Amino acid sequence: MPIVAVLLLWSLLLAQPAARVQSQAFDVRGAARGVQPGEVVRLTIDTATRFETLAVEAFGVEFQPYRVSDTRWQVLIGIDLDVAPGRHVVSFVGTHPPETFLTTRTLIVEPKEFRTRRLTVEPQYVEPPPDVADRIVREAERLNAIWASRTPERLWVEPFVRPVPDPPNSAFGSRSIYNNVPRSPHGGTDFLSPTGRPVRSPNHGRVVLAEDLYFTGGTVVVDHGLGLVSLFAHLSAISVRPGTVVAPGDELGRVGATGRVTGPHLHWTVRLNGTRVDPLSLVEVSTMPDTAATPGLLP
Repeated sequence: MPIVAVLLLWSLLLAQPAARVQSQAFDVRGAARGVQPGEVVRLTIDTATRFETLAVEAFGVEFQPYRVSDTRWQVLIGIDLDVAPGRHVVSFVGTHPPETFLTTRTLIVEPKEFRTRRLTVEPQYVEPPPDVADRIVREAERLNAIWASRTPERLWVEPFVRPVPDPPNSAFGSRSIYNNVPRSPHGGTDFLSPTGRPVRSPNHGRVVLAEDLYFTGGTVVVDHGLGLVSLFAHLSAISVRPGTVVAPGDELGRVGATGRVTGPHLHWTVRLNGTRVDPLSLVEVSTMPDTAATPGLLP
């Protein structure tokens, strides 16, 4: 049931004296390297009783929690690049028929400065030729459909690892101005990897796309489940096909310079229930203990 519908049901139940609604059945704590746009926050929810279902919403997005034990759940929350600084409510609705349990917490999102770079490049790297316009639209629609999909089961096993051993050389969220034309924020992390370097899966998942795309060249997309998706771009070779089930360390392809790039590197994008998050934030938060504290999480 969508969380909006559950919240409406809860409000109706409160209006009836005989309704069995609880609001003090949750202990929530968080782990994150920061509470800023582009970051991943992992919440651990301990409950007084075993819930049949749990729904979590933040920033107007439903995030899919997963059960750790009878009375413990966890959920990954993505803070999109467009989220404004300030206080934001996280809502939790649990069910243990005939009872419904509801509580909220507050995340204080701090501002973050993303650097802006100005580049002068050959015109063909700024404006695609008109004869590929239809292809670009089709490929964008396919990727948007993947970002919007929600595999109901959790496929990944923590922690996440980097797909290549090389250092990152392009900051997530940075703004680029090519030939005085502003572009969208950089929605992934680039690694300074040489051509031919094996690109390995950062965790368990299922390949949902493996082909050449106009902007990203040789591209592999891995669905990790529960709305968590990785994209690997500019590959010189692809080693998997759609439907392939991968484990951490499995080769997905090889680093290259395909698509709209000026040199070899690996681009890694992560979407969490459609939100744009830094892959390195996911890697870091997945290694944090459950006892880690998030200063920006309030009762």
